[in-house]
Amino acid sequence: MTDKELLYIEDVLGHEQFLKTACEHAREQVQDQKLKSMISDLEQRHDRLFKSFYSLLNS
Repeated sequence: MTDKELLYIEDVLGHEQFLKTACEHAREQVQDQKLKSMISDLEQRHDRLFKSFYSLLNS
């Protein structure tokens, strides 16, 4: 991978980690179970994306 590609992946990892954490905090704040479930799904999606991008570094 080129240096530029590695920097891109580093940025994406940071964004995905931020979005997962933001979802985590939002989920803790809401009372509505349906909304809480939706936010939890988004949190899991960002976690999977983070792991997918991270795995690119170990390839």
